[in-house]
Amino acid sequence: MRYHLPSRRTTMQRFLPATALALLLGLHSLPAAAKAAAENWAYLQPDREQVIASLNVVELLKRHHYNKPPLDDARSAKIYEGYLKMLDPARSYFTAADIAQFDRWQKKFDDLLKSGDLEPGFIIYRTYLQRAEERLDQVDALLAEGVDKIDFSLDESLLVDREKAPWAKNQAELDDLWRKRVKDEVLRLKLAGKDSKDIQSLLQKRYKNQRKRLEQTRGEDVFQAYINAFAQTYDPHTNYLSPDNAENFDINMSLSLEGIGAVLQTDNEYVKVVRLVPAGPAEKSKLIAPADKIVGVAQGDKEMVDVIGWRLDEVVKLIRGPKGSKVRLEVIPASNAPSDQTSKVVSIIREAVKLEEQAAQKSVLKLQHEGRDYKLGVIKVPAFYLDFKAYRAQDPNYKSTTRDVKRLLGELKQEKVDGVVIDLRDNGGGSLQEATELTGLFIDQGPTVLVRNSDGRVDVLADEEPGVFYDGPLAVLVDRLSASASEIFAGAMQDYHRALILGGQTFGKGTVQTIQPLNHGELKLTLAKFYRVSGQSTQHQGVLPDIAYPDIVDTKEIGESALPEAMPWDSIKPAVRPDSNPYKPFLAELKARHQSRTSGNPDFVFTRERLALAQELMAETSVSLNEDKRRAQHADIEKRQLSLENAKRQAKGEELLKEIKAEDEDAAPAEPEKTKPEDDAYLTESGHILLDYLGLEATVAKH
Repeated sequence: MRYHLPSRRTTMQRFLPATALALLLGLHSLPAAAKAAAENWAYLQPDREQVIASLNVVELLKRHHYNKPPLDDARSAKIYEGYLKMLDPARSYFTAADIAQFDRWQKKFDDLLKSGDLEPGFIIYRTYLQRAEERLDQVDALLAEGVDKIDFSLDESLLVDREKAPWAKNQAELDDLWRKRVKDEVLRLKLAGKDSKDIQSLLQKRYKNQRKRLEQTRGEDVFQAYINAFAQTYDPHTNYLSPDNAENFDINMSLSLEGIGAVLQTDNEYVKVVRLVPAGPAEKSKLIAPADKIVGVAQGDKEMVDVIGWRLDEVVKLIRGPKGSKVRLEVIPASNAPSDQTSKVVSIIREAVKLEEQAAQKSVLKLQHEGRDYKLGVIKVPAFYLDFKAYRAQDPNYKSTTRDVKRLLGELKQEKVDGVVIDLRDNGGGSLQEATELTGLFIDQGPTVLVRNSDGRVDVLADEEPGVFYDGPLAVLVDRLSASASEIFAGAMQDYHRALILGGQTFGKGTVQTIQPLNHGELKLTLAKFYRVSGQSTQHQGVLPDIAYPDIVDTKEIGESALPEAMPWDSIKPAVRPDSNPYKPFLAELKARHQSRTSGNPDFVFTRERLALAQELMAETSVSLNEDKRRAQHADIEKRQLSLENAKRQAKGEELLKEIKAEDEDAAPAEPEKTKPEDDAYLTESGHILLDYLGLEATVAKH
């Protein structure tokens, strides 16, 4: 059976007659506290098309969302909370008095949306714009006094993690908060090596741009924000796309077409890198990493545009451009402390990711294990790709993951390897068909993945080809960035006890989305969920490895579980009950040997300690505004980072560094280094674990 998503262009029925809609467009009475906002931004009003679209969104979610949760008072409270968080994530614009006025709607958004009444959503947004304008006026006045006049000898601090901070009691409290925010921005830039003149110019330009963008706010911006606050209470992958954004139907989409090849998402005032597209320009540059923050974008050699506070779709438009053109990005590395705004500028040539560059590749890992020489085949699978055009045209030589892996396995068999490692690190997924067919190379006929829709019907995708192409020893290496189709394949290998799963907990995206066109824009909604053949969902939890390696990225920052309102893990009736697990009797011993081997391994030690340091720094909730204290903190952090790096280098016999170097802005993009598989500590350890298992199994077989 093949699983087909509903057509992207399925015609959708209008749910209410025009006569009923006409009654919904009456004027809404305004709360007194919102009058100023209403007067200044009175042109921002919902229109008839938006009212119709909102009613259609309500009906689509009610009928077709996977969970079909009720639109009631409890959801209304979630919509309210999400909307406030969307508009004012750091609680630095609204006062307690504003919130007291808005609270009257806290449990009414469900009824308002059902009736097509959008006005309260617009009132809250107009109030936000008014407050933002007031803050910009304050910042302009502060900067006009001159950043060189700021006293950094005072012993002050700023709370930077304000997600749960109380709302400001009054304007005076907000004034003090913003005075400290500006002071912190100046200090960050000062510590990054900029002089007062440059800091003054940069911040004045930044806030001038923010004012300009504020003044360009359209009713469509308000409508999109409000409807998304509603839609994203269902799950993080359900969202509304305005007509302008419909062509980029996933706002968190990959910028792989004439872009840099990165998946981005909003993180408060910043745009954050979630993952890099394999073989994409950003990944090949080796200069950008997941969780890095993009703070500036420049076209070619033109002036850098500061993008702090910009919407994600606006930043995406800046990063995209003609193939072959250069884009420069100013990036704050994820490894920086929250108080450290030290950035680097990287140059990337835009290009489309070529299918052949994402193709599976093989190498041979040569290891000495317990006094013997072994050869293990390694197949790196960057994505689950399929040349649909050639496939539909029945081209006998069409490119696909399964065909390429099958050919490489055949070559490795001829080379008489002792086992195979399938490397799925950083593989963000792709074709569901390929995940199923690749599974079929390693198992006999049987189910590969279950797809459960919103009505509870379960479709079973299966390998229908008899026989096993490769039945030798197998390990699958995964990490936090292994997602979607990767999780389906790894989960099937684990459930059929066909391979040892090694590495990190995978991403945890186990849902299926479809696009429904509306009269005005489009709705992307979650309509199905993936389950492994064991009945376990891949959602939220992902695939847990049999033997875990140190995480390279913080799983609290990256992954499905890091997203608000992520759908939970659950399970359904299993499709198969495989024979007893051949690995289970040996797992305790395999883990013990792994720990013994890696406890002093410089790469494993470095990865563990670097992440521990990053998590320690991210746990800081406030920063000092005293320059001497901040410089001392920065010096201490750099000293610790340098110590970690040099400990690893010393253990490996490499030259020690005198300082942690930042990449030079004018340096040409680095050529990718050609490394041997033996240089990859995680790959090498995977080989040793597989050989440990073969040795233990052979010992038991003899007895």
